[in-house]
Amino acid sequence: MLRFLYIIILTIVGFFLQSCMLSQNKVHTDFFDNPGFKENSTFVSINVPTFLAKSYVKNALREDGESQEVIDLVKKISDVKVLIVESSTTPVKAEFQKYLTKNNYEEWMSVKQQGQLISINAQQSKDLIKRMIITVNDDNDESIFVDVKGKFSPDDISKIINATEKNQIKIHRN
Repeated sequence: MLRFLYIIILTIVGFFLQSCMLSQNKVHTDFFDNPGFKENSTFVSINVPTFLAKSYVKNALREDGESQEVIDLVKKISDVKVLIVESSTTPVKAEFQKYLTKNNYEEWMSVKQQGQLISINAQQSKDLIKRMIITVNDDNDESIFVDVKGKFSPDDISKIINATEKNQIKIHRN
């Protein structure tokens, strides 16, 4: 009986973990669909299962002493995809800017810290933000794109910015 229960638990865990995909061949983000990127870049694409990540992130934020407002924002996230581009002969940053312009993204915040540029771009309709792309670019040829889907208000984004300012990170708003 115990063995049967163990098999059922493993089956259920395996079913849930299949949503966490790590790939070096398939890209989980639509802005990297250009075939030239895939052929001329070294990348890792991760599709993060939110039901697993939410509890981990909330606990980590509590341990770091973040405010309840920031922790509550995690509840509004419905999907997270991460793309790490390590090297590319294709101008990824320029193509990404074209993608943002074409798809009506607005830059909400950019932070320059220790040779890295971190920016938050949001796709907004009226008072609802359904998608944000957080980008980290360094001076080398490495970029990290975090594609976050959910239902956020502009006030939610302001809370993130204020929490960042409290942690004394220099912010450049555009």
